Amino acid sequence: MCPSVAGTVQRKMRKLLILIVEDELGMAKFIRANLEANGFGTVVAMDGSEALQAMERDSPGFVLLDIMIPKMDGFEVLRRIREWSQIPIIMLSARRDEKDKVKCLELGADDYISKPFGVDELLARVRAVLRRISPVDTTITPHLFESGYLTIDFVRRQVIHAGSEVELTPTEYSLLRELALNEGKVLSHADLLRRVWGTEYGGEREYLRVFINRLRAKLKSGRADIRYIASVRNVGYRFQASS
Repeated sequence: MCPSVAGTVQRKMRKLLILIVEDELGMAKFIRANLEANGFGTVVAMDGSEALQAMERDSPGFVLLDIMIPKMDGFEVLRRIREWSQIPIIMLSARRDEKDKVKCLELGADDYISKPFGVDELLARVRAVLRRISPVDTTITPHLFESGYLTIDFVRRQVIHAGSEVELTPTEYSLLRELALNEGKVLSHADLLRRVWGTEYGGEREYLRVFINRLRAKLKSGRADIRYIASVRNVGYRFQASS
């Protein structure tokens, strides 16, 4: 597990600090009040520059990041954070353009919430991401999974590929874990979404497409014959063994 995710888990055990990046004062107060009422710590940044400063100064364990903010938009802030951290990030936007959502996911966001949204939806999305960091799993899970150049240590939440550690976001890890533990089985789009993102998901296929592409890029091998995640057209995905 990369240091940033390990730190996130430790902070969650104490009091998770969430960075709210929102230039609308009323919305920032609304989000802050409801998060603090539910046991989270908060810090607010009103523009992109402040957001990056807060990341360095306060070391938050989670980010809620609006797209349309001054000085540096949310896309650029997201890109810069992902250069060095795998911290969970949920994007917020009043724009409902599907291209914006896909762009956020491709840049490394864990989720995307369209404004306006209610308290219940916000808390559900935050908690869903937190479950991916430290899931409650009562099933018996093997210590290690090995396939080709890939090794997954489920105890340490560590992924090694071709001898090097692969840094994954909480959502990327949860998706890879689910696929690997069901090696050889075809998991439907809806089933994967519910297993990884939560029961309130089921139709957001663009999430799967983007995250599968992200995993494939990070697990890319020099050998063209090794492809761990296979697409099953109009059905879902299957993890296939590599020798």
